Amino acid sequence: MKAYWETKRALVEEYLDLWVPSEETPPSRLHRAVRYSLFAGGKRIRPVLALVAAEVVGGEDVQALPVACGIEMIHTYSLIHDDLPAMDDDDFRRGKPTCHRIFGEALAILAGDALLTMAFQVMGDLSLYPPGVEPIRVLKAVKEVALAAGPLGMVGGQVVDLEMEGKAHQREAEEALEWIHTHKTARMIEVSLKAGALVAGGEGEVDVLEAYGRCIGLAFQVVDDILGCQGDREKLGKPVGRDVERGKLTYPALYGIEASLKRARDLVEEALDLLRPLGERAWFLRELGRYVVERDR
Repeated sequence: MKAYWETKRALVEEYLDLWVPSEETPPSRLHRAVRYSLFAGGKRIRPVLALVAAEVVGGEDVQALPVACGIEMIHTYSLIHDDLPAMDDDDFRRGKPTCHRIFGEALAILAGDALLTMAFQVMGDLSLYPPGVEPIRVLKAVKEVALAAGPLGMVGGQVVDLEMEGKAHQREAEEALEWIHTHKTARMIEVSLKAGALVAGGEGEVDVLEAYGRCIGLAFQVVDDILGCQGDREKLGKPVGRDVERGKLTYPALYGIEASLKRARDLVEEALDLLRPLGERAWFLRELGRYVVERDR
């Protein structure tokens, strides 16, 4: 699994580097901030899933490269903005000072804005797709990404996350927690698989991949919450315990560590069951499910 993942990850890195302006491109300070955050060493889970989905439906990974790279740009923009003092107020990300700590808040905001708009430029540029990719499929994929990233998806999830700080013991907390993480985290993982499958010609498999992505996305966030309480700072690349300090609504805060871990395992089992119709084509997605609950970063 690791070698396969690294091959896909390297492909994403190569094309991000190709499609994102160099640090010397004016305004150079903006592009330095963009590239500082984009190439800070992330796992690239979302774009890798887009490439994998393209292969699962019988296409080629290169067919999904523009949507994969666009989704990673959106993910990075969201991290830059999440780290700002007005939101999560984090000083470190992936073992490095956050964008606003290096470049200032104003430029960090603009770097996030730049990544978000560049994402749609790349995803919507038909010349970047190999021959055979149908424009109507690109249009459908880009629309799905916009829905997942916007107020009915990731942005909406972040809003409710901020609103629920310090309210972990209120009656509506359980429902709010599921809503936050379904929208803030799972939607972008779902759409990575859906968009990759769509541009590569997927039909019936798309719904299966989307449902799998929802389960894996939630499981990923549950484990993230657990690591945020008791993970290794060196491995995580950021301080542990910040969620508790801020009164964030998390799975451990509501259910405790053991119940949260059981929830993650149950979600992964559900995800693996969903993959049965795809047979051996989905081998990597099965391995990824196991990785999600065993990871330490």
